[in-house]
Amino acid sequence: MRAFRQTGPLPATRVRWGIALLLGFGILVNYVDRTALSVAQDPLHREFGIGDAEFGILSSTFFWVYALCQIPIGLVLDRFGVALVGRVGAFLWGIAALMTALAQNFAFLYAARGCLGIAEAPAFPGNAKATSYWFPTSERSLATSIFDAAAKASPVVAFPLIAFLVARYGWRAAFGFTAVLSFVYFGAFYAFYRNPSAHPRVSKEELAYIKSGGAQPEDAGSSRGETARLGYLLSQRKVWGLTLGFSAYGYLFGLLLTWLPGYLKGTFHTSLLGSAGYAAIPWFIATIMDLLIGGWLVDYLIGRGHEPTRVRQTVLISGMVLGLAIVGAAFTKDINIAIVYVSIALGGVAFSAPVGWSVPGLIAPKGSVGTIGGIMNCFNNLANAAAPVATGFIVAATGSFTLALATAGVVLVVGIASYVFVLGRIEPIPEPA
Repeated sequence: MRAFRQTGPLPATRVRWGIALLLGFGILVNYVDRTALSVAQDPLHREFGIGDAEFGILSSTFFWVYALCQIPIGLVLDRFGVALVGRVGAFLWGIAALMTALAQNFAFLYAARGCLGIAEAPAFPGNAKATSYWFPTSERSLATSIFDAAAKASPVVAFPLIAFLVARYGWRAAFGFTAVLSFVYFGAFYAFYRNPSAHPRVSKEELAYIKSGGAQPEDAGSSRGETARLGYLLSQRKVWGLTLGFSAYGYLFGLLLTWLPGYLKGTFHTSLLGSAGYAAIPWFIATIMDLLIGGWLVDYLIGRGHEPTRVRQTVLISGMVLGLAIVGAAFTKDINIAIVYVSIALGGVAFSAPVGWSVPGLIAPKGSVGTIGGIMNCFNNLANAAAPVATGFIVAATGSFTLALATAGVVLVVGIASYVFVLGRIEPIPEPA
């Protein structure tokens, strides 16, 4: 693939890293919203009579709606840009979180989760697009890992915190807290996010450093002809290799995000706070692996002259292979051993994820990063949606999580094959004729 090298010293300003932290904070808040539902399962059961199968359907509502919005929102991002779409989305997800706190019946709760799916749809493809604007390719993996790791760090914070709020003040107060966090992020994003060329604090040297390193051109507001490439992109093998591989990761991620506390509580009979504490351990490890391997190590190896495709493919595939450790958790009766297996599996797929999220900015034709990110995240979240539903029905039918966790292993094998045989070299897709 194309190689970009900066010459001369690093620029005096480093606004790009502040933008990376801002995007990471947004994903942290985003996932606190999502995670809260899994912790509130028991009080929702008592108030609304929600069983395992119904909870699986409710958990998947966000993911189905979120997934179906991904391709349209990718086109919207490529047409109108990150700043405008990101502001609207951040405000609306605060409204959706508040709706959840005020829900008076199951139908209203179901609708609120669907609204949250619509509102949060721009988050990941928008961040991938913003990162492609703000960072040279030599820093892209670490920058991407900052916002991707926030998704893994969120349960570390959210599981114990939301469990405490639910136990002390009730589930409505917990969702009220997520609404406040959402509005805080909206204010921060509105105040500080701009594209590089429009940001008042970026020096000319930093802007030149970003552009010379292979950053994507800022194409917001470009003609419709440049962004209406959906059919062409859907015909590209690389797009499908990335999409299917990333969807396999999404299945395991969705299962653990929604069912890990329930798995620990149901299999090992822990308390609400106990299951939340145990569940935080794998997510903490996943956060570290995401930043250390999927972010820093990838950029370090490429910067030392190792072939970029080989580095990225190795991380993608080895992470997914480690994800197969989830099958071990299906067959143990010791909670400590289960946590080890889950930690290995989640840590593995976690460090492959930021590389996956950096790929749209590396393979996209001009003006198409948001669209490829939308395609990829659409199918990723269809898998996210399928995981809690399938798990709920399997657990309801069998009375255990054994088959549910083994199913996740099978899905990962399909994803590994997709990365190996379909994605191929991570290099730009030719411009359409």
